[in-house]
Parts: sequence; structure tokens; C-alpha cells
Amino acid sequence: MTSYEAAGVDIEAGERAVALMKDKVARSRRPEVVDDDSGFAGLFDASALLRYRRPLLATSTDGVGTKVMLAQAYGKHDTIGIDLVGMVLDDLVVCGAEPLFMTDYIACGKVVPERVAEIVGGIAEGCRLAGAALVGGETAEHPGAMGPDEYDLAGAGTGVVEASAMLGPSRVRAGDVVLGLASSGVHSNGYSLVRHVLREASLSLDVELPELGRPLGEELLEPTRVYSLDCLALAGAVEVHAYAHITGGGIEGNLSRSLPGGLDALLDRSSWTPPAVFEVLAGHGRIGRRDMDRTFNLGVGMAAVVAPSAADEAVRLLADRGLPAWVLGEIVPGTGQARYR
Repeated sequence: MTSYEAAGVDIEAGERAVALMKDKVARSRRPEVVDDDSGFAGLFDASALLRYRRPLLATSTDGVGTKVMLAQAYGKHDTIGIDLVGMVLDDLVVCGAEPLFMTDYIACGKVVPERVAEIVGGIAEGCRLAGAALVGGETAEHPGAMGPDEYDLAGAGTGVVEASAMLGPSRVRAGDVVLGLASSGVHSNGYSLVRHVLREASLSLDVELPELGRPLGEELLEPTRVYSLDCLALAGAVEVHAYAHITGGGIEGNLSRSLPGGLDALLDRSSWTPPAVFEVLAGHGRIGRRDMDRTFNLGVGMAAVVAPSAADEAVRLLADRGLPAWVLGEIVPGTGQARYR
């Protein structure tokens, strides 16, 4: 007799995964979350927006890319969800928006409840770190379309910013200071190139390179730093004009998006030393500087453009929050590009 389970879909496994992740999701709850007993929708009390004069809703959606393939190969699934949150919610905070809530979507070849719960647990932890609620999601089993150990994940987030407080290129002025906010490592961009380097150099994820001090797999799966609460705290304390989330396209490509047409960000490459993992990738992969610049964050996960008088205080405030930051460059007349001296 033919059944859904015979076709490769295990409904009971899906129900067990939901039960296992329930407590982890609860840790990300905000007071505005309203329970929907049916479970079909996530509810958020919009009366929380009444404190705004002109609230602008901000939204973003993203995935983790091929970093999930390394997580699968290394058998580590509890942090890849943090990567997803960093990719989605840290895009929202660039305009000054406070992340409110997030939903996720996981597709897999076979539902392994414990593995799904680890993935969702990471998403919930990332939401907690961002101050947002994980209000819902979907886990879909795709037998035949994906292998039993394969999965992919994506998410969408919503935030809010007061219209008069929105950050961006229109606020940037000549003489402003550019701060670099340290990344936790490679984050979640450039992993197609990372995997190419691993293949070409015959590097195992288990290898322990002296430059790193831990297995290569652990280094490459270090979760993306979640900047949301740090950026909101900074904007609430000092005069911040713009942020740039450093993802695909590197420092120059992403920072240029936060500049007006008549100003450049002149950056000082000597102001910081990229983490050792980038030297490892460049050396083993024989990757030139230009490709490294265009592909990776090189140790700068977020950039902040602040008023000159706020730079020192901003660095101190971020240090007090455990986030290393430094003066990366300055804003000068130009054509809307970020470039090195």
C-alpha cells in the first residue's frame, strides 16, 4: 500500500521536531508576541508602534548560502541559524530600524528531528541576540529533491524605524569618521570560493592549522556576529549618520551603498589586521588582493559613519559592549565610492 511515508515524508518526525524546538523558540519571545492557538500564523501586537510619530516598517530576506554545505559536512548544525539571523536582521539595522520579529523556512531531504531542532535553536538564539522574536517558520521535507542529509534555510525579518531618525547616505557629511566594527570571522559570504579553496588545496575541515589554533571546520563555521543591539545602542548614544553591513561585495562595495554621490570613504588598510583565517584562504587558494577585497569582509563586519566629535566615544561604547571597533577612515569629497588610500 502506498503512503506519504513510503514516498519519503515522515509526518511524525516533523511533529517531533516542532516539539523539540519549542523551548528554544520561546527564549526569543518579546512582550508584543501574541499566541495563535492554531499555529498557522505568527502574531505581533502592532499597538507597540503607537509610540512612533511616523513608523516606517523595514523588511529583509536572505539565506546562508553554501555555508550550509560545510555545516552538513562537519556535522555541526547549532550555529548556522545564527548566521541566518545575522544576514537578515543586520540588514535592517543599517537604516536604524529596530528588528521586531523574524520567520524562517527550512527545506531538507529528510526530517531528522534533533537536527532540525538544532538549526531552529540557532535561529532562536540569533533572534535573542538581535532583540527580535522568532514568531514562526516552516520545515519542509523534500525527498528526491534533496539528499537525506541535505538542507537549506532562509528567513525574513521585519523592523521599525522613526522616519525622522532613519539613517543613510543623506546624513553623511565631509569630515565624518568611518569606524570598522570587527567581524567574528568569514561570516556567511564567499563560501563558494571557500569550498573551492578546500577542494583545490585538499584541505580537510578537521585539519588544525597553527595559524588558527583550532580545527579549520570550527573556524569556518564560527557564526556571524549579530550587530543589531550594538548598532541601536550606538545610534542612541552618539551621532551616527550611516551604517553599512559588510556582506557580499566586501568593504568597498557595501560601504559605497551608504554614501551620497559627492562623497567618498577614504579607508586606511593599515588601521587593522584581518583575522588569520583570511590569510589562510588567500595563501592556500592563491587568491589575489582584489578578489579577497571583493569577496570577504576581511574582519570588518559592519561599518559606521559617525560625526567627528563622536568617534572616540563610539569606540569606547562599543568596547564596553565587547565589540572591538576602530577608526577605519574618513569621509572626503569624491564620487560616492569607498576606496583605500
